[in-house]
Amino acid sequence: MKILHIISSPKGEASFSIKLGNAIVEKLQTKYAGSTVTVHDLTNTPFPHLEEVHLNAFYTPAETHTPELTEAIKHSDAAIAELKDADVIVIGVPFYNFSIHSTLKAWIDHISRAGVTFAYTENGPQGLIKDKKVYLALASGGVYSAGPYAPYDFAVPYLKAFLGFIGMTNLTTYRVEGLAVPDLKDTALEKAVASIEV
Repeated sequence: MKILHIISSPKGEASFSIKLGNAIVEKLQTKYAGSTVTVHDLTNTPFPHLEEVHLNAFYTPAETHTPELTEAIKHSDAAIAELKDADVIVIGVPFYNFSIHSTLKAWIDHISRAGVTFAYTENGPQGLIKDKKVYLALASGGVYSAGPYAPYDFAVPYLKAFLGFIGMTNLTTYRVEGLAVPDLKDTALEKAVASIEV
């Protein structure tokens, strides 16, 4: 089994989304002996935010690419190849201002390619990245899985919608939450790790 671990927190070893993601990866490795893990830290090797040159590269046939367009599309091509090669994708999701970190959004923008990761058909859009298992490892200061602040969670619904759009519908979310809540923070990670099933 090939596991791709996407990290999007800039907090390094202090990051709870990384800790939770690592716990998911460890349980996968325990269950599936011989698994390989590729770690892509988006904060250390970030994807550029989309500019005109990237969009031109996406919508220009590869055989007519100039050197500039070839350079512009290389991040996207590499990310999509990495995604296609993986059997399981673990995505670390720090919860910032009710949504995802901009580094993760930039990665999403580079893997969203018409004709490559999804296609427009007579029956509507069809995802082309299939037969993948995805785990989201989300960390938040508050509690957004249920209760009065659940409507403020724009991260998980967005990721489910986007990943499903490109074909990855087999998705499980694990949360370490309440990290800023005095009564919850000390046991939040332990509780989250204990809930993991792979």
